[in-house]
Amino acid sequence: MLKFLLKQPLWRKVAVGFGLGVLAGALAGPQAEPWFGPLGDLYVNLIKMLVVPLVFFTVATSLPKLAGVGNAARLGGRTLAWFVVTSTLAVGVGLGFGLLFDPGAGVSNLVTEPFALKDIPTVTEVLVGLAPANLFAALAEGKVLQVLVVAGFVGAGLLALGDKTARLRALLDEGSSLIFQITRWIIQLTPIGVFGLIAAVVGHYGLASLAPLAKFIVAVYVACLVHILVVYGGLLKLHGLKALPFFRGALPAQQTAFASASSIGTLPVSLRTTIDRLGVPQAYAGFAVPLGANMKMDACGAIYPAIASIFVARYFGVELTGAHYGLIALTAVLGSLATAGVPGTATVMLTLTLSTAGLPLEGLGLLVAIDRIVDMMRTATNVTGQMLVPVLVAREEGVLDLAVYEGRGRAPAPEAEPAVLAAE
Repeated sequence: MLKFLLKQPLWRKVAVGFGLGVLAGALAGPQAEPWFGPLGDLYVNLIKMLVVPLVFFTVATSLPKLAGVGNAARLGGRTLAWFVVTSTLAVGVGLGFGLLFDPGAGVSNLVTEPFALKDIPTVTEVLVGLAPANLFAALAEGKVLQVLVVAGFVGAGLLALGDKTARLRALLDEGSSLIFQITRWIIQLTPIGVFGLIAAVVGHYGLASLAPLAKFIVAVYVACLVHILVVYGGLLKLHGLKALPFFRGALPAQQTAFASASSIGTLPVSLRTTIDRLGVPQAYAGFAVPLGANMKMDACGAIYPAIASIFVARYFGVELTGAHYGLIALTAVLGSLATAGVPGTATVMLTLTLSTAGLPLEGLGLLVAIDRIVDMMRTATNVTGQMLVPVLVAREEGVLDLAVYEGRGRAPAPEAEPAVLAAE
């Protein structure tokens, strides 16, 4: 049986780990967290260990190669444009399902959990914060957006200097290959990590404790699923692509995102998945996917704040008007870009949305208890969008490898590097 399981594709191993985690968590109850939680924590730490070097090496080595893929400015512009378009569609989905489910109806006397109100940075603070005062501090503290900016400068400098930096470019390429090799090893531990993470969550919360807010949880999950399957699937079809190969290829990253509830933590998996399973050139994916992991939050920045705002308004008896809905939509679309790289994006976005729409900020405390449960689906949706946009742009630019996308071939191995997930 074990031999048979080891031969299965990664997504099936992860599915088995997920199922066993739910079972173990339900059986062990509160003891599941100390028993199985360390397995998940170890996996998350290993993945997070890769994030900063992966972002630095991939962006620094990808930018000099973008000239071979297409016009760098055009690629960047299209990427950002699709970020905005999909976020706009996401907030529409969130408002629609918030009104359809009306999750605050009939809910009363909820215990308000203590919560720390997040500071909302100004646009000026975000822009100033992009540049690290100390590069080594940014690396050590894992400030991914700052690392991305520094790596962008390094990549642009290498491109400008050309052959003068041939040896440095070769060294960075070797560093990139090394990080990808380590990534391949750690990705194989995903089923074990997912088992530990899910067992701990199920054991800690239990199914009964979720009952008072079950309608809210279902509304978020259904909205996210519709956004993934209908909106993302429709955009793929509009680009002449079959949706099934995308979802099949994206599954390992989606599973990791769901279990870890961290877009940044999933970055090593989503980056390799976008290249090796979805056929996006590494030179472009190395730029677009890390950018998306910091800026593209369809669920945290759009769907969740929209549904949560409707829930809070209903709970506190506030009648929402057309102006409220307009403010919620505008804040959700623009705010997610303005809070790029801020820890706790979903809470920041909800704080921003509630305050802009004039809704009680005490509503944040009502949702703290279920945040981890909801965050799992939010993150899976975010990561799916972060992989979708590079696929759409690569298709528009005519550089998407259809054989890889449709599962008929392997992604080219850059710098003689074996594809991380090709065997899967």
